[in-house]
Amino acid sequence: MIGYVEAPLAWGLTRGMARVIGVNLADAVIEGWLSRAELADLVERCQTCGRAETCTGWLARQVTAEALPAFCPNKAPLEGLAAR
Repeated sequence: MIGYVEAPLAWGLTRGMARVIGVNLADAVIEGWLSRAELADLVERCQTCGRAETCTGWLARQVTAEALPAFCPNKAPLEGLAAR
């Protein structure tokens, strides 16, 4: 299992944002669409964002979405994975 014990909230939020647009981050790494280093960058970017509360609220209202909110620092890379 892929996870980030040093940044559990950021890992959960990053994974949640990916999930609502149909991306499974663990599968993306296993299938070679995303490197572990790139995944670590996504989690770090989330951790330093400072909008965890806003993100949590948005995710609480989403089951699926066509796009991520503009405030998400991982919007472009995650949507790029969804397009694959």
